[in-house]
Amino acid sequence: MENSRPSSKRFLDIVSDLRTIIKEEGAEIGDKLPSERVLAERLQVGRSTIREALRSLELLGLIETRRGEGTFLADYKKHQLVDILSAFIMQHPQSLRDVDRTCRIHEHAAIERIAGDAELRSLPVWDGFLRKIGECEPVVREDVLKEFLVAAGNRLSLKIWFLLKQYSRLPYQGILTAAEQECTVRMLSELKAGNSKSAIHHYDDWLELVNVEKRGENEC
Repeated sequence: MENSRPSSKRFLDIVSDLRTIIKEEGAEIGDKLPSERVLAERLQVGRSTIREALRSLELLGLIETRRGEGTFLADYKKHQLVDILSAFIMQHPQSLRDVDRTCRIHEHAAIERIAGDAELRSLPVWDGFLRKIGECEPVVREDVLKEFLVAAGNRLSLKIWFLLKQYSRLPYQGILTAAEQECTVRMLSELKAGNSKSAIHHYDDWLELVNVEKRGENEC
């Protein structure tokens, strides 16, 4: 019988815990990781939650699953997209605007994908964010957007987004302000209701608030 705690932890929390375990154990490329059962017992969560977290890590190219053998630490450095993107930015500094726009494309697509799928829009993570906002707990901007990309399940889109955000001018690490929380609540409510156009509209409103704050900081 699985532990009843999985819904209390977001997938990204489990992903973070798994990466900590990998680091603490000094796992090297090609090393086999503990089984789902062992990880579930170690983190005290359900195996289904572990399975989703491992899937997220696999989408990022950090691990690979071999049927009948287990899960292994992958050589994520073999991906050349980082070098290509950094070279592009260095040669064309004005392309930072294109980076921001491309991030928005991936975020829009993720929101639309989730809103159009009953299973995805009913994930407990959305209620978790709404609860935190309702209880005045701090919510990091990146956490919300990252959950969108992870839930959407597009392997290539997720990898590209993780790389792009490193160059984006949007302050992803910032905490949602009161005004941003209002937009986020509307966005998540419309997402859960399956209204993709309205959810994206509120996402754009939220983004404008972030950009206003960023411009204000740059003027100081």
